[in-house]
Amino acid sequence: QVQLVESGGGLVQAGGSLRLSCTASGRTSSTYAKAWFRQAPGKEREFVAAIGWRGATIGYADSVKGRFTISRDNAQNTVYLQMNSLKPEDTAVYYCAAGTFSTRYDDYGAWGQGTQVTVSS
Repeated sequence: QVQLVESGGGLVQAGGSLRLSCTASGRTSSTYAKAWFRQAPGKEREFVAAIGWRGATIGYADSVKGRFTISRDNAQNTVYLQMNSLKPEDTAVYYCAAGTFSTRYDDYGAWGQGTQVTVSS
């Protein structure tokens, strides 16, 4: 079983940056693909970015492409989401997930508790 803990959320002005971190523990946690999803109030959870277990395969949602960067450090069992040029519409709870590389929610079996990101205009 993989446990995930996110950190790094907060309040930032539009145009600012934040870096989210997700530290994993548990057996073989480094061999899973990792992803970030987000959920805004009243909306469904949506895919943000994913990275394969070796870091060679990466995918982004169109809404964040060119602004967000996902990366991972398997030695530290940590995945990162660097978020630049933040917009108010990026406001959401951001969740880290572990599973099979995909944009689909159902392909990830382990989830963190989420971290709040709020972007003010």
